[in-house]
Amino acid sequence: MSEKRKLKDILETVGVVVGSLVGAIIIITAATTKYDFSQSEEAKIVENNSQENIMPVAQVVVANESVPKAGNLISADAIIKANCAMCHAGGLMGAPKIGDVGLWAPRIAQGKEMLINNAIKGIRMMPAKGGNAKLTDEEVAAAVISMANASGGKL
Repeated sequence: MSEKRKLKDILETVGVVVGSLVGAIIIITAATTKYDFSQSEEAKIVENNSQENIMPVAQVVVANESVPKAGNLISADAIIKANCAMCHAGGLMGAPKIGDVGLWAPRIAQGKEMLINNAIKGIRMMPAKGGNAKLTDEEVAAAVISMANASGGKL
């Protein structure tokens, strides 16, 4: 056999092997991929966008002018656990740790009103109402008093 014929046979063999591998990969991928033929992705995207486009820009909510009763308030412990503890349990971003008398003492010395005002409006890295705008001022005050008292205060 000539050299050209040997080279041609090798190239044909390599081509068949590579082609078979590529074909097998395509078949396996097609067989294992789930596809919803009922609706294409473009149609889903268009449908979702159209639903967003027809939603109202705003909603009018009439506030209840009555003062919330004490029974409607969330407990201080629940507020602390859900909102305050994220930073105050471990001292994240300079927040005084709950129970650390040394860190809380200068803050408590400023007075109850100042502590509550700072918690409601936010101070330094702490966002207003601990980042939960849905809390009432009374709920924030209860949480602040509870944390301060657990840290050596008598508020």
